[in-house]
Amino acid sequence: MLLVDVDGVVSLFGFGATPPAGLVATAVDGIPHFLSPQAAACLNRLAVTFECAWCTGWEERAEEHLPRLLGLPGGWPHRAFPPAEGEPARHWKLGAIESWAGPDTPLAWIDDAFDASCEAWAAARAAPTLLVPTEPATGLAEEHVTVLESWARRL
Repeated sequence: MLLVDVDGVVSLFGFGATPPAGLVATAVDGIPHFLSPQAAACLNRLAVTFECAWCTGWEERAEEHLPRLLGLPGGWPHRAFPPAEGEPARHWKLGAIESWAGPDTPLAWIDDAFDASCEAWAAARAAPTLLVPTEPATGLAEEHVTVLESWARRL
């Protein structure tokens, strides 16, 4: 299983006043985004090996927009993130990920905003778990694909 965040992974930011060449400028629900065709190519490659799912605050909007805009395969499910109650010290996505994947599903998660609670959660899981951090100005890149494919082969 591969969980894919969007902002900082596919939709890039933090690169200064001028976006890098080659990004796809678009608006989703009136919010401007700079989408990375390089990240899309990486995801197309990873989709051969992994069962992919959107793990983003975009929720269903990722599937509504990104396959069409970037040529990604359609049909990826998305995680919904209800407000976390009573868990202020945990990352806001962890509860939904746990309830969806359970403790025994091997999974990799690509995100630009992991925190210490993510690291502790990944280390404590019974199933193999890989956190793949990205930089929001560059997003998902070939070196991440290499790490993910190597990890999947070892399973």
